[in-house]
Amino acid sequence: MIRNMLVIIENETIFPEAIDYARELAKRTDAKVAFLMLVPMSFTGRTFLVSKRNALRKIESRAGKLLSNCLETFIQQGIEISSALKIGDPGQELMKFLANNAPFQTIVWGSGNELPDKYKSSQRHWISRIVNNLECPLLTVSKRE
Repeated sequence: MIRNMLVIIENETIFPEAIDYARELAKRTDAKVAFLMLVPMSFTGRTFLVSKRNALRKIESRAGKLLSNCLETFIQQGIEISSALKIGDPGQELMKFLANNAPFQTIVWGSGNELPDKYKSSQRHWISRIVNNLECPLLTVSKRE
């Protein structure tokens, strides 16, 4: 059985322990790993395309460097990987990505050791709004003491 794992990275923030966990889990389960970096950006309202275009280029450049640094150890250990960068509404971009790809058996939150609004109740984070629509577990990784 082919296993697929997704690592979600939000807004260029990478939690190294989550990346290490994903790599070790992929080795143990012989899983393919997809990295999805989601960067929020609004295109509504009075948008100047020149400024958005420049911002997109800068984000793509930074994201490429960050992802290549993360993926290097996966490649060295023979783990099959893929990566994608999606810019826009993170929740919508994640759901479109999931709809267009083979099912994942595991999703790892790669941007922290807790989901963003675990203790907040005033404004819900986008991941909390869509977590019930996921077809597999969403894992967070704690730092080891």
